[in-house]
Amino acid sequence: MSCAESQKVAPPSVSLKNASPLQSHVVYKKMSRDKAVTIYLGKRDFIDHIDGVEPVDGVLLVDPEIVKGKKVYVTLTCAFRYGQEDIDVMGLTFRKDLFFSRIQLYPPVEKKGPLSQLQECLMKKLGSNAYPFVLTVTLIKCHSFSPFPPSFWQCCGVDFEVKAFSTENVEERIPKRNSVRLLIRKVQHAPEEPGPQPRAETTWQFFMSSKPLHLRACLSKEVYYHGEPIPVTLTVTNNTEKTVKKIKVLAEQVANVVLYSSDYYTKVVAMEEVQEKVLPNSTITKTLILLPLLANNRENQGIALDGKLKDEDTNLASSTIIKEGIDKTVLGILVAYKVKVKLIVSGHKDLLFEVQNPLPSIHRVDLTKNYLFKITPSLLLYNLISCSCLLDSLKQRCL
Repeated sequence: MSCAESQKVAPPSVSLKNASPLQSHVVYKKMSRDKAVTIYLGKRDFIDHIDGVEPVDGVLLVDPEIVKGKKVYVTLTCAFRYGQEDIDVMGLTFRKDLFFSRIQLYPPVEKKGPLSQLQECLMKKLGSNAYPFVLTVTLIKCHSFSPFPPSFWQCCGVDFEVKAFSTENVEERIPKRNSVRLLIRKVQHAPEEPGPQPRAETTWQFFMSSKPLHLRACLSKEVYYHGEPIPVTLTVTNNTEKTVKKIKVLAEQVANVVLYSSDYYTKVVAMEEVQEKVLPNSTITKTLILLPLLANNRENQGIALDGKLKDEDTNLASSTIIKEGIDKTVLGILVAYKVKVKLIVSGHKDLLFEVQNPLPSIHRVDLTKNYLFKITPSLLLYNLISCSCLLDSLKQRCL
């Protein structure tokens, strides 16, 4: 098996059918090129509960004959990528580790703690050369993000990686053939309690017009799932002598690179418009449906996506809920979403309007496959992000 590929298998004779309450379980397995170490994980998605993250637990199989007196370690790394891994300028690599944890498994230096059900089953099957491990994610609130399109898969983003290797000196460079790496994702679920219904209104006063143009907009709720339509209800009251020729509603994704700067990159991920005119001294109420989907944005380069594992499909990046007091500069990339309304008025430029709660802050939309598309106050983010088309500008700023 190639080191660059992982297997999603149920190991031979490793059965959890009799292990209540589980009936079956998928095991992720990957072996190093020299076959010295093999890593087993029960899952690759770990939930961030804001107050804490699920521990990363698994089993490592060691071949003592190949290791031959070397030490075996397992590490967990959260890294922010802002350039291709094969590019090295004056010794500078375009990668910054945001979190790092390492434990020694062989020879054992610590007593075994409580084992999970999956670890117990694997230990019984794999024998005495199998060693359980538990890695804990602390402090870091960034999430997994990956780039788009696929040709830029290693350009810019945040990823989590479990790595096992054998070495005589842990401070030395580890050859690839002596190590095995497996990407994982840290994800978040949307809040269980719904927030207030997003709504806002604004008024424009035109020169030489005694009465204003009034716009009111609201959403049906604060939280939406992936693939769920987002109805935006608009009420336009035109008390002016101008004619509103067109109404546009847009959902925008805002990627904020906070690690080294405070740049914002905005992409439209959904748009609807109505051609019906709003004549002077008249009122109209319309509901336009937005549906932000990756399927409709595959040609839209530079958008942020949820973390991608191997050949699995992904989604538009979801906003991540951050706990108050967290330093945003260590998050790498923040992703937010906002709804905009444009009124095209005869004789004037576009009139812009953003849907906001009564709170004086920007609203975001939370997007995930099993997580939520959410519009809330404050600029927030989700797990694996990337902005592939921004690679050149990112390199220039980092240099």
